[in-house]
Amino acid sequence: MLMYLIVALALCAVAHADDWTPKTGEEIRKIRVDCLKENPLSNDQISQLKNLIFPNEPDVRQYLTCSAIKLGIFCDQQGYHADRLAKQFKMDLSEEEALQIAQSCVDDNAQKSPTDVWAFRGHKCMMASKIGDKVRAFVKAKAEEAKKKAA
Repeated sequence: MLMYLIVALALCAVAHADDWTPKTGEEIRKIRVDCLKENPLSNDQISQLKNLIFPNEPDVRQYLTCSAIKLGIFCDQQGYHADRLAKQFKMDLSEEEALQIAQSCVDDNAQKSPTDVWAFRGHKCMMASKIGDKVRAFVKAKAEEAKKKAA
């Protein structure tokens, strides 16, 4: 019976794998708000995240893990899904180049780290990559655009 349940869950996961699509900016904002409610951060931590500084602290790791799970790019059984990472965060890179970067950051958690440590490790790798550079440039441009509109 247990084996049947495991097989059924695996088939369900495979059947829904193709249904995933990258999240919109609005969906990402909602996920961030939901995860902040579930994993409260200090004002200092929020300020750091807004500046794309990700301290390796339990609260921050749990917030990032929540966000990754709700984005559908990470699960606590398989870790990051490289194909989904590439689609969600490719920016102006080709999907092939983004996939290569994502694959280089995915690991199978051979060291059996807690889920939040595992997710943080992949996040740190992605932010240290060309994709991270593109994300920082995008956020900086958006911030400058907002300043111009406010002036």
